[in-house]
Amino acid sequence: MKPVSSWGRLSAHPHRVVGLTDPVRVKSLVCHGNQLGVAYGMGRSYGDVCLNPEATLWLTTGLDHFIAFDDSTGRLVCEAGVLLRDIQRLTVPRGWILPVTPGTQLVTVGGAIANDVHGKNHHVAGSFGDHVHSLTLIRTNGEVIICGPHEQPDWFAATVGGLGLTGVITQAEIQLRRISGPWLDTETVHYSNLGEFFRLADDSEVEWEHTVSWIDCIADDGGRGLFTRGNPTAAGDRPAPQRRKLTMPVVPPVSLINQLSLRPVNMAYYYFKKWQAGRAITHYESYFYPLDNLLDWNKMYGPKGFFQYQCVVPREVGPAAVQAMLKEIARSGSGSFLAVLKTFGNRRSTGMLSFPQPGVTLALDFPNHGQRTHKLFDRLDAIVREANGRIYLAKDARMPRELFEAGYPRLAEFMKYRDPGISSSLSRRLMGS
Repeated sequence: MKPVSSWGRLSAHPHRVVGLTDPVRVKSLVCHGNQLGVAYGMGRSYGDVCLNPEATLWLTTGLDHFIAFDDSTGRLVCEAGVLLRDIQRLTVPRGWILPVTPGTQLVTVGGAIANDVHGKNHHVAGSFGDHVHSLTLIRTNGEVIICGPHEQPDWFAATVGGLGLTGVITQAEIQLRRISGPWLDTETVHYSNLGEFFRLADDSEVEWEHTVSWIDCIADDGGRGLFTRGNPTAAGDRPAPQRRKLTMPVVPPVSLINQLSLRPVNMAYYYFKKWQAGRAITHYESYFYPLDNLLDWNKMYGPKGFFQYQCVVPREVGPAAVQAMLKEIARSGSGSFLAVLKTFGNRRSTGMLSFPQPGVTLALDFPNHGQRTHKLFDRLDAIVREANGRIYLAKDARMPRELFEAGYPRLAEFMKYRDPGISSSLSRRLMGS
């Protein structure tokens, strides 16, 4: 038994950690345990989706082998513990890149599938599961299921975004996207209010593949931010930036993100980036994964950890709902530096429990201030509920069960595919087992 946390560092309860390293032995380890287990990769989920206190975690990072890569088609077969970073360091020099990635590439393939992660280009490429051709799933009863969009598609739809609850993913075949190099033509535009953000988002969807914005959620005038958009480009031979990695060496005694620091930090960031606004040629790692350059950045929130609150609401009510959430945050006296606002395209998700739906998504990090933070979340929940939105399960650590059931209408369908030998803190909190 050893203490294990997720990225939010809200707890560090003991777990029985069982390393999966040999594909031949995975079935025996998963099938013959005497405790309910769940797969654990890099632990980059913010809440409790990957935790199972006082019981078993199957650590998948040892399943880290590449099996096959076809340079002519971009088809990659690999084990589930391979990191997205390692895929791209192998394939980008060969002219291929993952079509969809989240805000960090330090996640496993299995985790990306189980949480059906999305990126800055949902309106063009959907989510991660849209680019998986097949996967291998081992159930705790010994059954091995190979599924994909055209082979046992019901099992595939349950497993993509299925939070690791249908079995242990051990292998996947992924379709990569052809690129002419590691560069993007990017543009940063500052906006003064939510109306300007939505006009930028709508106008950018046709001509730009990647769109995202940082929003200052505590500015007095409300809703100002920085909108960034990008397209892959052939920029010729140029040296990749030398990115010096920094590390948060210790956990400070209190959160560095607090009422004294938030306003000046947000203001400085906004005006500095506004001064830098315009076009640039940007390396894909700098554009997609800016926080990967600061290792262990989650420690900055102090010993109590932090929550991330990410929701999506339908586009037609998006402006009113986002404005209402920003007002609640301002009224609470809390705030977030890492506040991201972006739109999702008008497309149906592959997974039964996938998060993306057509609309606008807001993601914010909050230091854990106990009851005060939970009261704010209750008020944000009420706005999401009224808007017929949902909360992202990969980020959640406290959503009430009724909001989960309202936000995920395919839950009853998904439950038919659950593995009774798999359980997590999240599944017990939201599904009862």
